[in-house]
Amino acid sequence: MRLAYPLVVSALLFSIGVYGVLARRNAILVLMSVELMLNAVNLNLVAFDVWLGDALRSGQVFTLYVITIAAAEIGLGLAIILLVFRNRQTSDVDALRELGELDHERIIEEQAASR
Repeated sequence: MRLAYPLVVSALLFSIGVYGVLARRNAILVLMSVELMLNAVNLNLVAFDVWLGDALRSGQVFTLYVITIAAAEIGLGLAIILLVFRNRQTSDVDALRELGELDHERIIEEQAASR
């Protein structure tokens, strides 16, 4: 197997994932882009494992760990996004950042007024 083909596909997947993280405003699409980046890393791990001919198949074992951690990450991320959406009725990342800053300023003002 030629190593260049999976590496090019992996680089394209990772680039699309980076673009998705940087350009998207929806939190669910950002999580999907992170998953795309992790899958590109998994493809690299398996390709190099096959290319090097490792007897222990350590690249494939490490890929299973990455898949497990990615599944846990997406589960927790979706739970957090659903809770935030229930409270604020938006999953827009920029709006959530602005609301957090405003809420922080309000808490500081309340603490100063209570003194």
